[in-house]
Amino acid sequence: MSRNIAIGPCSDAMPQGARARYLDFMARAQTTDENYMQIDSYKAQIVEIAPEHLLAMHELTVSVFWPHRARDLEVFLALGRGYLAMDEIGRPLGSAMYFPVGDDYAMFGMMVTTPRLQSYGTGARLLRRIMRDCEGRDLRLSATRAAYRLYEYAGFVPVGTIWQHQGVARPIRQPSPVSGVEIRPLAPGDLGEVHALDAVGYGAPRREMLDLLLNLSQGVVALRDGKIIGYALSRDFGKGSVIGPLVAGDERIAMQLAAPLIKANEGRFTRLDTPVENEHFAAFLASAGMGVYDTVTEMRNGRMRRPQEGIQVWGLSAHSLG
Repeated sequence: MSRNIAIGPCSDAMPQGARARYLDFMARAQTTDENYMQIDSYKAQIVEIAPEHLLAMHELTVSVFWPHRARDLEVFLALGRGYLAMDEIGRPLGSAMYFPVGDDYAMFGMMVTTPRLQSYGTGARLLRRIMRDCEGRDLRLSATRAAYRLYEYAGFVPVGTIWQHQGVARPIRQPSPVSGVEIRPLAPGDLGEVHALDAVGYGAPRREMLDLLLNLSQGVVALRDGKIIGYALSRDFGKGSVIGPLVAGDERIAMQLAAPLIKANEGRFTRLDTPVENEHFAAFLASAGMGVYDTVTEMRNGRMRRPQEGIQVWGLSAHSLG
């Protein structure tokens, strides 16, 4: 298991110094950031990401051993905006995207730089571009250990750890029923309640994003007294399937929701990324063949937004989407 970065208690207030780091980072922008950057003896062009860049984005993710398939990237291109750095013969060098949620919030993702260019400042240039586009929004991202220092330098502060559980799903023992709670398949009439519940757990209403994910997924809901108190989706992604979003009020409901989706994926590679540290939930996933493979650090610039108790996101839809 990878070592986590130590993180203390978190509040909505940004720590002293984060704003200064942000201002210093943005002040280092160059006029050439707009269109190109000099790398050795050639200039790399910076362009807005468009649907025609799908294959270039896939080539870029393959270069850093990400498991994304081309059709996974179609989802990100449909929901997000961003920039792609390309060399003089059209080879992709780096990317950065943001996924707007309402008028005041955004997730950052698809932050990729080819290994040979990580020392040339490509990532910093692209990060400045999307931070400028998102000025005035609360921001959140998932930072790998390799990128953590860059985001900290840009004024982001740590929120917590995200645990990547994955493996070939195996038969599981059904978790103990929760009194008064019913689990059933998601139905079209549930969408209004699912949207409302998700907005609480996510920290913002993400209607467009969630509608697209709903169209690609199978799902289940948890009900108490006829009211939806949790939901979970599962869709094809990467090497197999991903379970997420998963939104619930406690680990008992989260396990009840995950169980039928894990069962439906028995024998398949299955992944669930959780920002919630809970030994019972982690043990449940490990017993299903989904041990902890890696961790990343959730970071923010702006208000916290995502609740850390009560209704929470127990499974991310993707690191880039939250």
